[in-house]
Amino acid sequence: MSDQKNPPRKRRGAGRITLQTVATHVGVSTMTVSRYFNQPDQVSEEHRERIAAAVAELGYVPNLVAGGLASARGRIIGMVVPNISGPIFANTIQGFSDTLSRHGYQLLLASSYFSMEQEESAVRAFLGWSPAALVVTSHFHSAATEKMLADADIPLVETWDYQPDRAPIQIGFSHFEVGVTAARYLHGKGYRRIAFVQNSAAGDFSALERRDGCSAALIELGLEPIEFAPDPDWAPFEAGKQAMQALMNRPDKPDAIVFANDNLAAGALLAGQRAGLRIPQDCAVLGFGDYAFAQMLLPSLSTIKPPALEIGVLAATRLLQSLGVVEREGELQRLNLLACDVIERESA
Repeated sequence: MSDQKNPPRKRRGAGRITLQTVATHVGVSTMTVSRYFNQPDQVSEEHRERIAAAVAELGYVPNLVAGGLASARGRIIGMVVPNISGPIFANTIQGFSDTLSRHGYQLLLASSYFSMEQEESAVRAFLGWSPAALVVTSHFHSAATEKMLADADIPLVETWDYQPDRAPIQIGFSHFEVGVTAARYLHGKGYRRIAFVQNSAAGDFSALERRDGCSAALIELGLEPIEFAPDPDWAPFEAGKQAMQALMNRPDKPDAIVFANDNLAAGALLAGQRAGLRIPQDCAVLGFGDYAFAQMLLPSLSTIKPPALEIGVLAATRLLQSLGVVEREGELQRLNLLACDVIERESA
């Protein structure tokens, strides 16, 4: 009778895709699947390929939490950003971490290095530890990551982007509109041959959205877009130098250049000075990011400043509200569109 009155509580994760599910799907033992994750060199190439395909198809997430703890949500929130070492995401990470820590939660951080595959690996690992919530950057994910996000039973946030039609909480801005803003700003300053330089880091698709916005605005203004893609093997400062040299050697050399980030812009600005160019008289330079060094360059770097700190603080706040830790008035605000500002200095 006591069992009928007090049925066992359903464990968190019940019904999830298990190791056995993957093993049955592939037609191998659970030990083989376990070795695939822990000792892949002991699994044949054929089986590794088949297991990898099944893991992606099924959206399998290894449950790394001990059995007795599997029903408890942790106080860890995972965050995946494209680059930990670069300055552009530093304020977002700090604002996010500071806001969480005030409420007893801690940040678990990973970098994808602009790789969908590395992001997928990080998301799978994080979900395996049963975090309280998860934060990812932008909307560019692999199919396997999309499935894991769709199947996750925890609050999710996409930052540094704004895609209202997507399910996760959106906190950020439109990169396309940033490109539009850059083109219109330079056009308003009197520049007519405007180029856009992509990021040398492969996989920075958000920068390509800024490029597309810049090109669309230029076409609308009756101008022909100019684009340049640096060698992906070059470091940012060297890539900026390469871009400046290549563009200024063109017959139709630009009179203004928009760079995917401030590192590229700084490399170009310094290279232009070495070549005897007067900036902005011979060629204006506009960056993105408003890195700490931007105002210290000579000439100081004009740039577009994203709301990096606000993104981090607001992402943490929305997740804490989702978890019931922080009170909110009315329904949770899922869509959070923030503004980027043009910081006008000497280079443009």
